[in-house]
Amino acid sequence: MISIQGKGVSTGVAAGPLYFYQRAKATIHRYEIVDVDAEWARFKAAQAKAIEQLGVLAEKAREEAGDEAAMLFETHQLMAEDLDYEEAIEELIKNERQNAESVVTDVAAQFAEMFASMDDSYMQARAADVKDVSTRIITILSGVVQGGIDSDVPVILAADDLAPSETVQLDKSKILGFITAGGSGSSHTAILARTMGIPAIIGVGDQLKPEYEGREVIADGGTGNVVIDPDEPTRDRLMAKRAELLKRQELLNQLKGLPNETKDGKTVRIYCNIGNPEDVHAVLENDGAGIGLFRSEFLYLNCDDYPTEDYQFEAYKKVLSDMGGKEVVIRTLDIGADKMIEYFQLPKEENPALGNRALRICLNRPEIFHTQLRALVTSVWEVKEAKKMCEQVKAELTAEGIPYSDEVDVGIMIETPAAAVISDRLAKVVDFFSIGTNDLTQYTLACDRQNNDLGRFFNAHHPAVLRLIKMVAENAHKEGIWCGICGELGADLELTETFLSIGVDELSVSPRAVLPLRQKVRETTVADVQEKLVANLMSDENDI
Repeated sequence: MISIQGKGVSTGVAAGPLYFYQRAKATIHRYEIVDVDAEWARFKAAQAKAIEQLGVLAEKAREEAGDEAAMLFETHQLMAEDLDYEEAIEELIKNERQNAESVVTDVAAQFAEMFASMDDSYMQARAADVKDVSTRIITILSGVVQGGIDSDVPVILAADDLAPSETVQLDKSKILGFITAGGSGSSHTAILARTMGIPAIIGVGDQLKPEYEGREVIADGGTGNVVIDPDEPTRDRLMAKRAELLKRQELLNQLKGLPNETKDGKTVRIYCNIGNPEDVHAVLENDGAGIGLFRSEFLYLNCDDYPTEDYQFEAYKKVLSDMGGKEVVIRTLDIGADKMIEYFQLPKEENPALGNRALRICLNRPEIFHTQLRALVTSVWEVKEAKKMCEQVKAELTAEGIPYSDEVDVGIMIETPAAAVISDRLAKVVDFFSIGTNDLTQYTLACDRQNNDLGRFFNAHHPAVLRLIKMVAENAHKEGIWCGICGELGADLELTETFLSIGVDELSVSPRAVLPLRQKVRETTVADVQEKLVANLMSDENDI
């Protein structure tokens, strides 16, 4: 038995085989072949598998975001079996006697250059499509796994860490839990695990060895302990704990339908954070009252090119429809820093967390923001510019005779100390505030949230962070607007009483956190703790 210690960031106990995440990156080797018929058959088999994969993705996209989303993959299917494309590959294999990987690479470059040189913008866009289709075929030929998991059974997934673009492509049905070498409690791997309601452990470093692959593992996301090849007493103890946690969840289910109301009658809205339309099921399953944060950037991360207006419209429409009239807050595109997208071609920055990201990109690239607003902050001028663009889009839609809802509130994320400090002015020009505590903590403490080595310095309970949250809530209420928290701190039960005491109106959390949070709210008497907590928050005796 081998015991490894990390940091638990999503509670629960998972048991299953260990599997190391495989990145889909093929190295192309060029060599001369002997049997051209066998090589051609090899290409045809990879082509057929690629077409099959694209069909599965098309159906998944149709379920999540409608027909427009599915068309991208259906177009790729047609391109994979295009006769000109196929004949060019066959000719090179049989005449040049080159291996299929190198031939597909060359033909892809040739066709992409041909499309890019055309005058028609639609045909120019096909250059990216032929590259994507060819990459898929090459990875199949090379034996590289698409989506990171090549297993017939669910696994506990191990990785150094996962980028947002990688988490998007994971087959969630095959994941029992996560273990990562690095990462942080606010990393996207941790956030995904909490959304899925599965155990996750970070910061195990180099303790996981490649030779552990396939061996039995039990991961305790509460304690951060990983046990490989557990002995019988250890297995029995952890399986008993797992059963107890499942029993507790059954008890929490009895809270479904009950109000989020304290013992002395104070209510708070408990909403959910999601990354894509398919997460709505978890929101409804866990009795979320609405969606407090739809991270729309994941629609971009899931595409090989800028998502069209129709694609985004269908995704937003599905979420609103599935939520059945409940409130949905959509965050406009937030990329940059740890969420990089290749086709945006953003320049490399020394400090991307402080560089060109989120609303700054939207204002610098108005054509992108414009498309998103049609389908659907740190200073007052930025907010005014964003609202001005909203009005321009409304005028366009009116002129084009396209109906739209005029009952859309415009709010802003408060994620920097600058925004918090001038929240009294910002409150005059928006309808609500949503506090992103992950970034607010990072910028307030000058501490990179993704750097696991700084874990003990990344203290979201720091009085400086909590004082800023209190200031923002007070300034919101002075102007008659509501203030919510959508960062991971919203689910921190140690701070629930504090948030209720300072007047936070809404807490948006991962779906699995809704019922534990409701239980905490219903156990609280705000009047008993308000004076004490607020006084302590402003005290000079806090341990910082």
